[in-house]
Amino acid sequence: MGITRRTALSGLALAATGVAPAFGQSVGEFYRGKALTLLVGADAGTPTDIIARQFAQTFVRYLPGKPDPVVMNVIGAGGMVAAASLQSRQPRDGTAIGFLQRNNLYIPLLDPRQNVFDPRRARWLGSLSKVEYCIVAMTRSGAKTADDLFRKKIYLGATGFSNENRMLPALLDKYLGTQLAIVPGYTGRGEVYLAMQRGEVDGWASTVDGLSEGEPARMIAQGKLKVLLHLGWSSPPEFADVPNLGSYVTRPEVKALFDFFLLPFQAGRPLAVPDGVPADRLAALRAAFAKTVADTKFVSAMKKQGYPIDAIDGAAVEQIVSQLYATPTPALDGVRKLRNPES
Repeated sequence: MGITRRTALSGLALAATGVAPAFGQSVGEFYRGKALTLLVGADAGTPTDIIARQFAQTFVRYLPGKPDPVVMNVIGAGGMVAAASLQSRQPRDGTAIGFLQRNNLYIPLLDPRQNVFDPRRARWLGSLSKVEYCIVAMTRSGAKTADDLFRKKIYLGATGFSNENRMLPALLDKYLGTQLAIVPGYTGRGEVYLAMQRGEVDGWASTVDGLSEGEPARMIAQGKLKVLLHLGWSSPPEFADVPNLGSYVTRPEVKALFDFFLLPFQAGRPLAVPDGVPADRLAALRAAFAKTVADTKFVSAMKKQGYPIDAIDGAAVEQIVSQLYATPTPALDGVRKLRNPES
């Protein structure tokens, strides 16, 4: 049977949007025998890399044709090099997926030098997890409640100057009036905790998941470390008695600033493909993502390793991106100045 007028018009419509229909070839036929590349915006051996490699092994089992997974670590600029490569250098046929970082959703808004990647153009598959932050301090510091953060100077360790664990406390200082002295430059989480135990700093802005095991969990159980303030609008169940930002943020313009940082936390580990991937393959990729995050063995393995799955789908990531790009200009200006005081 020949191509009908409706089929021809559909093909023209797809071509107009940059999506080429794969006539005569199913999704399974396309992927069979091919490699599926995951561009990971983090170095080998990091938590992001570990999660990406285990995700890939499960993901390809749910993708028609079962392509061979290949993980490629593309590091630099906080994951922006990987994001830019995905959008500008990788094939648009569904054989390249970006295992990106949440800052990729907003950095292009703040830094014009990083605008090669536009998250509005990417086609999002979903995100594997959410992220929550809180302020913790050693009990020897004398800080017992969130109100103490406003009454006495507390020294907080941090990693990079533009990292969330510095930017969030800096927001508290500038817009809420806390007395936090932030000491950036530590190489990572482990070094910050060593500094806390040595008495160099009193605490830091930790992820909530980061308190669930290892030395932080032991220090909390022993009464040596205390969670003082949850950096969100509601407190998590494990720290339900800890106050959150809702108790202190009252001005709408300040809430807009915090929202800009908190929104991407809902897409803590986002995955995307470039725009232009054929619609049937994009649908298959999204379906494979949904099946992967529902796979009990994968979910159990991730939880056991301290990386719980709390997924959202691609439409939810796209909504987050839309909200970020609707941020009022005064709020964006405030974030830019906080991130780069000399700008």
